[in-house]
Amino acid sequence: MSSERYQVVIVGAGLVGAAAALALGRQGLTVALVERQPPHLPEATWDTRIYAISPAGQRFLDRIGAWQRLDAARIQPVFRMDVAGDSGGAIRLDAYEAGVSHLATIVEAGRLQDALWQALQADGNVALHCPAAIDSIQWGEPHTQLTLADGSTLEAELVVGADGAASRIREWAGLGSTLTPYGQSGVVANFACGTAHRGTAFQWFFDSDILAWLPLPGNRLSMVWSTQSAYADELVALDAAALADAVRAAGHDRLGELHLLTPAAAFPLRLIRVDSVVAPGVALIGDAAHGVHPLAGQGVNLGFGDAEALVDMLAQHRHARCGDVRVLQAYARQRAEPVRRMQAVTHGLHHLFSDARAAWLRNAGMKIADRLPPLKAALVREAMS
Repeated sequence: MSSERYQVVIVGAGLVGAAAALALGRQGLTVALVERQPPHLPEATWDTRIYAISPAGQRFLDRIGAWQRLDAARIQPVFRMDVAGDSGGAIRLDAYEAGVSHLATIVEAGRLQDALWQALQADGNVALHCPAAIDSIQWGEPHTQLTLADGSTLEAELVVGADGAASRIREWAGLGSTLTPYGQSGVVANFACGTAHRGTAFQWFFDSDILAWLPLPGNRLSMVWSTQSAYADELVALDAAALADAVRAAGHDRLGELHLLTPAAAFPLRLIRVDSVVAPGVALIGDAAHGVHPLAGQGVNLGFGDAEALVDMLAQHRHARCGDVRVLQAYARQRAEPVRRMQAVTHGLHHLFSDARAAWLRNAGMKIADRLPPLKAALVREAMS
């Protein structure tokens, strides 16, 4: 069986992998995308997996032709964010005050996935191997050979691992990682709410828990409740009315009566640090390269930042092989600081709010920050990047 040769083979067609493939294809590189499962068509109901896409992420998705394919009636800009501590501390981040149009945009994962897939098919620049699984990889220079389950082979100058937190590409390439479980789970569900949210996102810190309400179009919200795994299991087991009452009470009745729209689900929270995200002929992006606590909602934005940086680096060094470790190390250096900063912030906040002894410090810090417009503007800029 003949082998197909590409400059880049991307493994994993989730949001970040699909975006990277789309962007590389538009740069004129020969690209293949390997994915086990075809994306599901988005359903009429509201997806419990939602993302707060930063303006920087939105610009990237717009540049590669995916954002325009989203249904405007299913996305919701965030104009304001109200954050409250457990002892009177509070801070409000406002787009108008910061001189920007919005802080983020709430998008359903399934619909963004579908938009990226549509753009890939419309462009026709990327060879789609889906459904397809990789049986083995033989690393080499100048080409690595990937053997698929059906016996066909692909050769690539560069293999990009975009296959998630449990990345097999990372494992096969011998790139070490450290997984730190938080002992918590994130519970997600969508609700109809009795009061208009006006594009406001809410976040509460209490009893080592973090509760976030993110606005959806219309009088709807998406909830992410980070809590001890045992309590998360209790929340998921509640009937619709009891869960709505619990979420309403935890959110201090900010948006009136709640009605469950989608069943609750829970996922474990963990920090993933990767020793190196590159090696000769291989690069990691997205959750394969890092894992962060979801309290800042920045995981997928970090992934889009990875994809954009890798694509730009390869475009700048067209004279070099895509797998040239010097080019890949330049990508790794560019991404190291944003990832390290986000991991430090989210990890630090998790510990600050899970320690009852630090209550005075965290609440005083919120109050002080709320009275300092330059600091609030800096926080907005960080969230938007």
